[in-house]
Amino acid sequence: MARAWTSIGAWLTLAAALLLAGCAEMKYTMRMDPEHPDGVPARVFPAAPETPRYRYAGQLWGQDNLFSAEANARSAGMRILHWIAGLVGEEEEITTLRRPQAGMVGADGRVYVTDIAAHAVFVFDEAQGKLHVWEMAAEKRRFVTPIGIAEGPQQQVLVADAEHGRIFMLSREGKPTGSFGEGALVRPTGIARDASRGRIYVSDTHAHDVKVFDDHGRLIDTLGQRGEEEGAFNFPTHLAFAGDHLYVTDGMNARVQVFDGHGRLVKSFGQRGNYVGNLNRPKGVAVDGAGNVYVVEGFHDYLLVFDREGRFLLPIGGTGRGIGQFFLPAGVWSDARGRIFVADMFNGRVVIFQFLGAT
Repeated sequence: MARAWTSIGAWLTLAAALLLAGCAEMKYTMRMDPEHPDGVPARVFPAAPETPRYRYAGQLWGQDNLFSAEANARSAGMRILHWIAGLVGEEEEITTLRRPQAGMVGADGRVYVTDIAAHAVFVFDEAQGKLHVWEMAAEKRRFVTPIGIAEGPQQQVLVADAEHGRIFMLSREGKPTGSFGEGALVRPTGIARDASRGRIYVSDTHAHDVKVFDDHGRLIDTLGQRGEEEGAFNFPTHLAFAGDHLYVTDGMNARVQVFDGHGRLVKSFGQRGNYVGNLNRPKGVAVDGAGNVYVVEGFHDYLLVFDREGRFLLPIGGTGRGIGQFFLPAGVWSDARGRIFVADMFNGRVVIFQFLGAT
């Protein structure tokens, strides 16, 4: 019996040492795909024998993207104490995406993701190996339904909260710095900014229009009204601004409409139908550096790729949890490195693809 207690004492001493080792500030690295095994070839799209245009580049879940040897040691110590003596209660809750909606990659390289179930903005900082979760929209006011997100002037972060009916501004550190749109917005969802003109576009879904604000939050224009004709909207949602053009997902009109920097309609594309490439429930929209346009088709769980003229090129997706599959995807966005991010809402993750170029 004495030997048994000596053994338990040794385990407790080891566990305590592991816990104390974890008390110092731990350094993490961020893995963009913590579940993809090394040595396994990455998936490409389209598959052979077609020429690959995209490569699966990883996915973001939350805390599971962070890795640290010290953190693993601390976790091991906690498990030992729990097993031997029941000295700790419930295991620490893992911070993870639940229902991601939209996102962006800031000038600082961080990936920002809105989550309507977590009522927060997740900030994945790959360079620093950190994950931040911003829950406060303003002083004493939490986010309720954060959807659209865009970078504002001086690297501010602009978040459209549909339930609050306004746009919240946060500093790069996540500190609330103000808001605008109260009284002018009914239910804002998408947001995009024209940095050269200092204009902020907000899709006001229940007002069936796109409102234009200046960088000071003053309403200066309104695009469209409810209707089916060109230039009108029927529940617009996500926005993107690229190449001096504004792209608007016109949800219930099953199309994407494109406007120039002065608010004039340039073109529209998309229609309802039973074929892959049709837009039955369009959601997120994004444009990459090559001019490719990406539209999330939520009805059949596809990411659809179009050229700059709106001609359909290829699909990625289908319903499921596997690589290249989605379950009710929502937003899509791109970055300067040619990466395409998809908010795979009901799979609780962000899936990343790398554009391989036209050749």
